[in-house]
Amino acid sequence: MTNKLRVGVIFGGRSGEHEVSLRSAESIINAMDKSKYEVIPIGITNEGSWLVSGNATALLPRAVMTSNNHQQVAIIGDPTKQGLTRLDSNSSGPTSEQLDVVFPVLHGTYGEDGTIQGLLDMAGVPYVGCGVLASATGMDKVVMKHLFQQAGLNVAKYEWFLRSAWEEDPGQIINRIARSLGFPVFVKPANLGSSVGVSKAANKVELREAINDAARYDRRVVVERAVVGREIEVSVLGNENPIASAPGEIIVGHDFYDYEDKYIDSASRTEVPARLPKKVSERIQRDAITAFKAIDGAGLARVDFFVERGRVIVNEINTMPGFTSISMYPKMWASSGIGYSELIDRLIELAIERHRDKSRNLTSYEPRK
Repeated sequence: MTNKLRVGVIFGGRSGEHEVSLRSAESIINAMDKSKYEVIPIGITNEGSWLVSGNATALLPRAVMTSNNHQQVAIIGDPTKQGLTRLDSNSSGPTSEQLDVVFPVLHGTYGEDGTIQGLLDMAGVPYVGCGVLASATGMDKVVMKHLFQQAGLNVAKYEWFLRSAWEEDPGQIINRIARSLGFPVFVKPANLGSSVGVSKAANKVELREAINDAARYDRRVVVERAVVGREIEVSVLGNENPIASAPGEIIVGHDFYDYEDKYIDSASRTEVPARLPKKVSERIQRDAITAFKAIDGAGLARVDFFVERGRVIVNEINTMPGFTSISMYPKMWASSGIGYSELIDRLIELAIERHRDKSRNLTSYEPRK
């Protein structure tokens, strides 16, 4: 008999950040204390199939994805199924097995946007990270910015529009942006991360190309005034009483911190903790917690800022930040005294705590006594 927690680590997914997810999951699985946890690696292919490896020793994400001995699985939105359902059924039909908690290491669409969180809520399985509301609003740069502004946070000036409006009249949108924001600007898909589909435009020709690229990834596009300032990040940890790490700084190797800079040539470097005046550092930590609460965050998030001539501007929040060997989220906590394995332990504890609290909610009407 074992007292280990059965932890399903989900990775891959139908997202432009599929490869980043594999890297994050590998780091997490390698760091998990196997005396505490029984790890169940669950891969989601680019097409959306859920897989586990028939080889019990194949814990690493790529081994699960490339195994010749796959088993197809799913999490069914039914709490009586206990979590994971194996679909490669024998004569007795599909089988279910309990998952005590799930760590959805999924970045981007169909993972960080509230979709997997909704499925796990329906299945009644505790999971690491933000819930449906926070995940969806944290992923959507338009709604996110609205919430940040309502919470009194500074954001860069921006415009947004639908892909259909762009396809109908691109000239009108280009002229509007040029008048409203000027150049240079950053162009982004509204719902994506890891700088996928993000471009910098210095003129109308580059703006047209950048919008066409961003529109490949989402039906809404955001264009922001380029902020000339230092890029500062903060890690947030907790549920209702979150704490913020010491800030870190990204010193970019390219024109901006793009996908290639983050994951391919690693031209950037980081400085943790960031060299900031104490008052600025404390302001950034306070604003990070405000941003986290503004979207009703839980578990973890990384909040990204610009510091422009002493002014603190919140850029965005990432509700499932990268956990690769070069990722800032664990680096900043390590600098603040929480090591990688301990961080994973805390996140799992927070997941179970939040699920326990949510389970107190009534799901049917009962008259007041």
